[in-house]
Amino acid sequence: MRAVKSAYDLLIVALAYIAGATIVLAFVLIVVDVTIRTVGRQPPAFTSAVVEYVLLYFTLFAAPYLVRQKGHVFVDALISRLSGRPRWVVEKLVYLICVVTSLAFTVIGFKLGYEAIESGTIEERSIDVPSWVDYWAVGPIFLLVAIEFARYLVGIDSMYRRDQSNASASL
Repeated sequence: MRAVKSAYDLLIVALAYIAGATIVLAFVLIVVDVTIRTVGRQPPAFTSAVVEYVLLYFTLFAAPYLVRQKGHVFVDALISRLSGRPRWVVEKLVYLICVVTSLAFTVIGFKLGYEAIESGTIEERSIDVPSWVDYWAVGPIFLLVAIEFARYLVGIDSMYRRDQSNASASL
């Protein structure tokens, strides 16, 4: 079981590193594109399409790590005013809603990905890209996000306790 946990933790951190690398890639592509335009040459046609995909994948790949590290946006106006049992109930309800919502996105992502693969459609942009490229990561990543919220639900951690460090997934 420890090996599975270690592999899972490594996956979450690896996805965060990949997210960081994709942002660096987008930055480099934009700088190269602008530089080429500035010197009066025609930049590669694929730059804008690739940067659009980088923004999608950056967001997806970073999501599980951000949930684990409590780096995502959440509102604690209500829960900060509660204590005891009412706070515990509201916390668990929030986690449950997050898990269910993430699982819904997981199902939708897998469904859309499957339909895109089955249909074989192509998105026509500055370059032609198979439609499944939009969806291939949505299902698996939202499944990881659901698992991260489930960790809160079962009591491994709390989104609302900021003083706890989660050293197992630190970058």
